[in-house]
Amino acid sequence: MKKIAVVILNWNGRKLLEEFLPSIVRFSPEATVYVADNASSDDSASFIKNTFPTVKIIQNTHNFGFAKGYNQALRFVEEEYYALVNSDIEVTENWLSPILEIFENEPQTSIIQPKILAYKNKEMFEYAGAAGGFIDKYGFPFCRGRIFQSLEKDLGQYNDTFDIFWASGACFFIRKEVYRQLNGFDEDFFAHQEEIDLCWRAFNQNHKVKYCGFSTVYHVGGATLNESNPHKTFLNFRNSLWMMTKNLPKKKLFSILFLRLILDGWAGIHFLFQGKPKHLWAILKAHFYFYLYLLKNLNKRQSNQYDKYYKINSIVYYHFWKKGKVFENKF
Repeated sequence: MKKIAVVILNWNGRKLLEEFLPSIVRFSPEATVYVADNASSDDSASFIKNTFPTVKIIQNTHNFGFAKGYNQALRFVEEEYYALVNSDIEVTENWLSPILEIFENEPQTSIIQPKILAYKNKEMFEYAGAAGGFIDKYGFPFCRGRIFQSLEKDLGQYNDTFDIFWASGACFFIRKEVYRQLNGFDEDFFAHQEEIDLCWRAFNQNHKVKYCGFSTVYHVGGATLNESNPHKTFLNFRNSLWMMTKNLPKKKLFSILFLRLILDGWAGIHFLFQGKPKHLWAILKAHFYFYLYLLKNLNKRQSNQYDKYYKINSIVYYHFWKKGKVFENKF
């Protein structure tokens, strides 16, 4: 059995598979390649069988979304390391070798992210993950190479290995034993920020998350839900609040959540002035679900939470008031 499994979650993605699966098959000789199909209604499964006979298909019974879709599929995958790869990812030659080297030589490193560049502009970092992720005190995510909508050009500034807080779900490597120990993704999230929640839970159990800039992939981004979709705004704000409820240190839980709710209100007003009332409504809806599921998420809390989970007090202040556009190591 090969040590690594590349698992692509698919839902009605025949066109994406046709475009991007060839690079994965070609450049992944070290891996067994799987497609986990979320009950697609197109001809994705037959296309794979006829065109890529070496690719194994795991057939989920429903469209479970990202979180439950992977949880269901990975029950049947026994390779030592998982590479969870979006269907709109193009990989490069030898992309797996540096990742495998880290896993083999650093037993405390449990999760890894490669360098993620934009498929449509390959000189630029891509929004979803860039060169590895962090969060601020109030749960807002940002990356080396991307702060909110400010994206950096790849000039080799992140050609390194670096300890990070979260790895992007667009291309997410994890040890099988750790994934199962953490019970996988939180299925209530459906999609968006479930990978940050998983990394935060791993952090609270003393697992290391690392970025590897010597492995490169290209991501289309927004292939399932684009940035202008109010439903994506809803999922991001709701899931962020759920994630914080589950993982914040006990002594700071409600004070930080209160301030985060205020910052969300500011974001909603910002959307309103931009002429995007549906996004304001999405935030209000996210807050309703935060209160509705508050007790359930409090009951999901682990026994241990660390105080120093964040890289900077407020990335909102740094970006919008201090006009900071790039990641700074001094954070």
